[in-house]
Amino acid sequence: MYQLLKGLRVVEGASFVAGPTCGLYLAQYGAEVIRFDSIGGGPDFNRWPLSPKGPSFYWEGLNKGKKSVALNLSSPEGRALAVAIAAAPGDNAGLFVTNYPAEGFLSYEKLKAARADIICARVMGWADAQPGLDYTINAAVGVPYMNGPAGSTAPVNSAFPAWDFLTGAMAAFSLIAAERDRRTSGQGREIRLPLADFAATSLANMGMLAEVMFSGEDRPRIGNAIFGAFGRDFTSRDGKSVMIVSITGRQWGGLLSVLGVTDAVSALEAELGVSFASDEGLRFTHQDRLFPIIEAGMSRQDLDQLAPAFDAAG
Repeated sequence: MYQLLKGLRVVEGASFVAGPTCGLYLAQYGAEVIRFDSIGGGPDFNRWPLSPKGPSFYWEGLNKGKKSVALNLSSPEGRALAVAIAAAPGDNAGLFVTNYPAEGFLSYEKLKAARADIICARVMGWADAQPGLDYTINAAVGVPYMNGPAGSTAPVNSAFPAWDFLTGAMAAFSLIAAERDRRTSGQGREIRLPLADFAATSLANMGMLAEVMFSGEDRPRIGNAIFGAFGRDFTSRDGKSVMIVSITGRQWGGLLSVLGVTDAVSALEAELGVSFASDEGLRFTHQDRLFPIIEAGMSRQDLDQLAPAFDAAG
């Protein structure tokens, strides 16, 4: 843990992944994070995985290092307390992260009435405030149709909620950026952080949207292979499954040397009139010809021989 944010107080009224992740990251940088929940626990208090004795590993993992207060949020008094805690005075306070609805007792208008310069990072599903979870957003942006084995038509959703964690990190960044601005401008603000926006813009930032726009075709499924480079799972002689990725020319040369397949690859290069060492895209284009060569090299050695050799070769 760092103490870069020591003295900063952040209030969290959030459940599930993205909002609590924001508070977790800020706490790990030294901020005092105080979360409030309904008496008896919020909606994610008992989410799996659970410990053998009952408590949620999930909840404990996302909320470690935070302070906590339980309120009767179904009562007017409890809701007023929640607003008062979020809008408490102090130069290093007035920072609030939530995924409660944009309209309601924690709306920005009600928060601002309690503290004019309050900063609120509001995690949302969609930009129009409709609900959405990582797994539904992921499906909506089409990722499940990029996952899975070649030739399959069944959607394969991701097991890890990447958009939740990305949005949580951006919420933490947004709070700190807005707090810095408040020190010079004196202004608070609400920052809305829709999971769907981060999912869509992340795909665009990776060039995936431009790829489809200019090619007119969806990205094909390639199983465990890596798009645009050489990488896939292979099996060693002792039956261990290993993910091998070769990006740079040095990595490519090291891979061929360790597996003893340099001559076989050179023969393929001569046949095709290409140089795999200088262009990772060519390794991807011709991966169907390269995979059997690498498979043969992998089948001749055990993993305990391969691992140190790969490390030594970079």
